[in-house]
Amino acid sequence: MSLRRRLFKALHPARQVTSGNQITLLCNGADYFPALLNALSAANQSIRLETYLYADDAIGQMVTQALCDAAQRGVDVRLVVDGFGARNIGIHHLPLLQQAGVHVRIFRPEHHLWRHLLSRKRSRLRRMHRKMALCDGHTAFVGGINIIDDATGNPSPMRPDFALRIRGPLLHEIGHAIDRQWQTLSRRPILHQSQKPAPTRINSPLAGNVRAALALRDNLLNRGQIEAAYISAIELAQQQITLAMAYFIPSRAILHALLNAAQRGVEIRLLLQGRIEYRLQHYASQSLYTRLLTAGIQIYEYEPGFMHAKVGVIDREWSTVGSANLDPFSLLVAREANVLVFDEGFCNKLKQHLFAEIQGHSKEITTATWAQRSGWQRMLRALSARILFRLLSLTRYTNNY
Repeated sequence: MSLRRRLFKALHPARQVTSGNQITLLCNGADYFPALLNALSAANQSIRLETYLYADDAIGQMVTQALCDAAQRGVDVRLVVDGFGARNIGIHHLPLLQQAGVHVRIFRPEHHLWRHLLSRKRSRLRRMHRKMALCDGHTAFVGGINIIDDATGNPSPMRPDFALRIRGPLLHEIGHAIDRQWQTLSRRPILHQSQKPAPTRINSPLAGNVRAALALRDNLLNRGQIEAAYISAIELAQQQITLAMAYFIPSRAILHALLNAAQRGVEIRLLLQGRIEYRLQHYASQSLYTRLLTAGIQIYEYEPGFMHAKVGVIDREWSTVGSANLDPFSLLVAREANVLVFDEGFCNKLKQHLFAEIQGHSKEITTATWAQRSGWQRMLRALSARILFRLLSLTRYTNNY
């Protein structure tokens, strides 16, 4: 039985693999934003947009203008943003959007930032990290790219990231997920009558020959779906695994699956963040390097700027693009959305882009160079790992790491 068939069989039963899709890989904002803005401008019935970050920069202003223009020409426009990631949307964008008739929902609004940062409640870490759009029920976008310019806060003019433009039957799954979240955020107290939002009309005839599935993570029905998809694919890998992650602190199950794959001879490459964005996460991730390198796993750090990719390719038959990192935030508490693609041509294209980043903009971390790090660096990484893993000790995420 081929890897593709075994992966179909092992896929979480709540997710349906659909055929007949057309899926286009969009690399970085240079590909993504022109495609998204064109779709927003062409919409004449409905627009659905979900994003974690919504920046007040040139990209944010262009998206706001496109949404406002659509609403003013009679398009039903719904926007969902995260209350922490898009906490400044109310300063400039929200008044313009609401005045134009755009319907906006904010996932867990944060009115007091310091109160959020100091709170010990795990529920405050539950964020809406998905990045999805759906225009006229005909064209969808799913990936890891927020509404923010690649250059914002980045030393490099490019922030490596990926998204997908999708047409075909998979849009039924995407539309259902978007509608479900909108309905949840639109609920009122029991004593108040509220009209159920109309479902998004989907127009998704066969558009290609790509098989794909939508994998979600939330705190109800889909708690372990994305993690399970990674584990199944890694356990069935026979030749190559290539992962690119902005934040990489995998669960013990994923870590053990990678180590076991390396032991049976699978070639594994990890493209990870080289620059420090969040120190605790960065050093805790690096604390795993010795174990990974000892197992024969190749590690590369992206150097020009911050990397935001969250993708994987396995054996030219399985790939995923989405919003979920392999870290505790994405796999334990956040709402995430990934697309699983079962297509050799697509896998080859994504792998070519990853190899270009590895060969052109990354530094390989070898066992020899890693052993040369200073004593205080080893101590800093060990301390960061101890702090982070202690915080996770009440879960099964890092038990018996």
